[in-house]
Parts: sequence; C-alpha cells; structure tokens
Amino acid sequence: MGKKYTESELNSLSKEELISLFLSVQTMADDLSKKLDLLLEQMNISKQRQFGRSSEKMVCDGQLSLNLDLALNEAEATITGLYVVEPEFEQICPRPYTRKKAKGKREEELKDLPVKVINHELSEEELTSRLGPKWKRLPDEVYKRLVFHPATFEVEEHHVAVYAGMDGQTIIRGKRPADLLRNSIVTPSLEAAIINNKYVNAVPLYRMEQEFLRNDIRISRQVMANWTIQCAERYLSLLYDLLHQELYKANILQADETSVLVSKDGRPAGSRSYMWVYRTGKMYESNPIILYEYQKTRNTSHPREFLKGYSGTVVTDGYQVYHTLEKEREDLKIAGCWSHARRHFANVTKALGKEKAKGTLAEEALKRIAAIYKLENELQHLTAGERQQQRQLKIKPHVDAFFAWVKSHLLELLPKSETAKGFTYCINQEKYLRVFLEDGNVPLDNNAAEAAIRSFCIGRANWHLIDTIEGAKASAIIYSIVETAKANRLKPYNYFEHLLTEIPKHMDDKNLDFLDDLLPWSEKLPESCRR
Repeated sequence: MGKKYTESELNSLSKEELISLFLSVQTMADDLSKKLDLLLEQMNISKQRQFGRSSEKMVCDGQLSLNLDLALNEAEATITGLYVVEPEFEQICPRPYTRKKAKGKREEELKDLPVKVINHELSEEELTSRLGPKWKRLPDEVYKRLVFHPATFEVEEHHVAVYAGMDGQTIIRGKRPADLLRNSIVTPSLEAAIINNKYVNAVPLYRMEQEFLRNDIRISRQVMANWTIQCAERYLSLLYDLLHQELYKANILQADETSVLVSKDGRPAGSRSYMWVYRTGKMYESNPIILYEYQKTRNTSHPREFLKGYSGTVVTDGYQVYHTLEKEREDLKIAGCWSHARRHFANVTKALGKEKAKGTLAEEALKRIAAIYKLENELQHLTAGERQQQRQLKIKPHVDAFFAWVKSHLLELLPKSETAKGFTYCINQEKYLRVFLEDGNVPLDNNAAEAAIRSFCIGRANWHLIDTIEGAKASAIIYSIVETAKANRLKPYNYFEHLLTEIPKHMDDKNLDFLDDLLPWSEKLPESCRR
C-alpha cells in the first residue's frame, strides 16, 4: 500500500511533488480499472460457459457464414418460430437416388417398402340404389399412410440331422452353419439391433433391457454387454484393422481426442482415459474412414504408434504431442485449426454480448478470421491445384495481414485476458495455421474430426459398457465402424447385420481377403445396406 497523506502534508508539498503524486495515483487507477475489467471478463466467460448456449457463429460483413450451433440444436433451431407443415408422404419415403416423380414408375418408386393395399368399395346394392342400374368405375382415388410395426421376435429352432452307420460306431451330422458366438442365442439381427440402439441412437443398455422386458424378452444388460464385447473382439476387430491400413492411403488426416472415465482400469477412481479419433480429410477425400482408439493416457506414444505407417499431413488443434511427432519425422506435417484460433475471441464476444463487444479487439479478430473463411468457401468447387493457387492469390494476403495485426496489438492487452490468450495462441500456432496455404487438400480447420467425436460425447452418460478396458476397446471398434458407415451413406443396422452374418463364415480362412468385399464402399455390399 502507498503512504497515506494528511491534509497538512499535502499542503506542504511542492507543485512538482503534487504532479508526481497525481500521476502515480492515475497510473494505479488505470491498473485497477484494467484488473477490474479482466475480472469481469473472466466472470462473464465463466457464466457463459456454465449457463449460455454452446454456439459458434462466424459473421463476416454482417452475414452469418458459419453456425456450429445448428449441429447440436437442430430440432430447436428448425422449429422455433415456424408453423410446422405436415410433410407429404414422398418427403418421408423418397424414391432412392431421385425425388422427381416419373409417370408410370409407381412400382419402381415403392420397391424398397412393403405396400399393403386396402380397398374401400361400395356394395352392388349401394351402387344400384344411388347410381341406378348402369354405372362405371373410375380410377381409384389413392392416398397413403405410413404404418409403424414395433419390434417383433421369433425363435429360430435349428434341427441338425444325426445319422449312424450300420457298423454301430460311425455317427455323422448335418452341416451346421457358422453361427455368431456359437452356442449363444444371439443372432446377427439381434446384436445389430443392440449396436444400433447404443452406438447410433445413444440408448443405454438398461433402457434396452426395460424395452425387451416390455416385449416379454428377458435379456440383461450384462448379457448384452458381453455379446457386444465378444463380437467386437472376435469379428469386428478384423474389419477395424483393415480400415486402419486403408487410412494410411489418405493424403490428409484429421485428429482429435476426448476424455472418458473407465472405472475398472486398475487406477484410482476418477482417473481420466482418452478416446482418440482419426479420420480422413472430410472435404476432399473419397471413401471416408473414421477410427477411434482407446488409450489410458494422452501422451505422444499413442499417436506415434497409431500413425507409424502414415505419411502425409495431419490437421489437429494446438496440442503439443502432434508437434513433437512432426519434429521426429520428415514425412509427417502438422496443420493447425483456424476454428480453435478464433475460440478465445468468440468467448469474449459471447460473454460481453453483441453491443458491448462492438469495437473490441476480439470482435475485430473474429471479423478478420471470418473474412478468411468467406474467401475459402468460395473455392470449394475448385480442384486441389486450383484451390492452392487461389489461396496464395486471394487468402494469403489476409492471413499475412491478420498475423501482422495480432502482433502489433498484443502488448496493449493484459497478459491474462481472454483476448491476449487468443493472440498468444495465434502467434504460437502461426506456422501450423499457415500450412493450408501450401496444399489445396488441407482444410481450414479440424471441425470434421470434432464432429466425428461428437456422437461419442453425446452418449457419455450412457457408457455403462465402458466400465472396463475391454469395454472401452470394444466401444472404440464399434464407434469406428458406425461413424465410417454413416460417412459412406450406409444404414448402420443393416451393415452390422451383414458384417455379423458374413465374418463368422470365414473365421477358418487362412487369409482375410474376404474383408475387401465388406468395406463400407465395396460394390459387393447388399443394396439393403445403402441409404
């Protein structure tokens, strides 16, 4: 604390001493004001994170160019403030590949759905009494309704013929098909339904157990968990390993990770484990692949092992382990994420509100980044080579100007402020944030990897299966195939039923070439698997 002056002491001070004292008080007041603003900012950001909506909007020249909130709140955002119009039947069940109605093609349109025709006719007596003895029938007036049938169950009773030779010693049996989990009652259709409910629709096992019970079927959650883990380990892991090898063929990968609690992994309660996700570059790669990997920790050894056979570019957030890998290898390049670069600034504007954020450095930073995104969006239709040329011509000057502007304003901010954190992040990540300018296939951000891991995070409260390391690894395998199937426009239930029917048939094969026909983009998959 500074010295406290009495009135007589102040009166005895010289003019120069009073000016010096006033300037020091003014400096202290400015520092106090800045610290108060920083405290209020931190409080507002904390309040926004706890109670505010989780949205990220990017505005350029007053126009909304990016809204990640819609992905998380699609139902609410779609229905709010609108009059809901009852959809037409063709909107609910569109004809595959085209929605344009072709005259005379009704059978083709309905070939993928069973149709039950219900006739509403008048009797001969009613027609004669109302139309007279002579009348003719015109074309029927046709309308359609969509009927739902709840889950039905039936028991397959397999009778295996047994034969004995006349010698009284030789006994042979009829050929028994390769079953899923031999001597178990589970079938491909049943296990596919369990997987679809849990990993696609995020329905916890205890709710499935209750629903089965309402249909007079008693299958405990422990039994369902055991079936799922065994199917993942014995059968689905084979396809997962092949997809891992196929992943290496991509020029661009995207990576992310999220924490998960595994209660029985040999460590103290509450210890964090991690689910890593790797996917092919979403925008410019065919045959998309999305793979999860469970690991106890978040250290460099895990991506080092997973990516040991990969050569190319990996798009990530600013996590240091990826940068460590790049320094270890000459054939691996790390690209940064512009979506992460803007998040500190977005936190400030959301905490302050639209009006108070006007004129702040955080708002200006968001506008500059939004301008980069706007230009990038205009290049989506180009080839990779053309896109790279246009990025150098149109976007690079904006990137150069952004980093020059950030560096020129950094010293104006309190080091612990959210805006200063954003500026520091951008400066530290500049090398990686510039990589997209060098390759037209590299996306501007890592949003695709984050979207891939979102479905895993949505079911976080329902992870009763992930109580053990075996359950966590099984979930990683299944989530990988689910998300890869969805990315390739397959129906997850039908695809898993097909996989669990076909893979057991080949468990005694000396090679795994049959798996090529089961890849999500294989032309040999049944049409029932395709959307």
